[in-house]
Amino acid sequence: MSAQSSPKTPRPAPFSLRLTVDERAQIEAQAGSMPLASYIKSVVLEADAPKYRQRQKAPDAKQQLLAEVLVRLGQTRQANNLNQIARHLNQGTLIVDAELKEDLKRAVAEIAWMRATIMEALGVKS
Repeated sequence: MSAQSSPKTPRPAPFSLRLTVDERAQIEAQAGSMPLASYIKSVVLEADAPKYRQRQKAPDAKQQLLAEVLVRLGQTRQANNLNQIARHLNQGTLIVDAELKEDLKRAVAEIAWMRATIMEALGVKS
């Protein structure tokens, strides 16, 4: 060895822990997306352990309802259609026939459903 280099500090031997299948499954479930060794160190050493993001929880019923509303909004062109109807009404060029009446009823019903669903998801009583 040269005089300038310092001797390397030897790393300690790996630590082994034997677990039953059920114990390992429980620890893996608790660790979530965190590597198993990191999770075990975080539990044992607490303050010295690195902090990791927690795995996202499955969406609850409210989040699923809001997602359904967003899907329906994405599948429709309601905003554009309502804008076109308002433009033609303002210009006096709108001809209201049976087909338009049905389209408007359907749009109003969908908007009412979205409003009620959002209110339910947010816990607001109507």
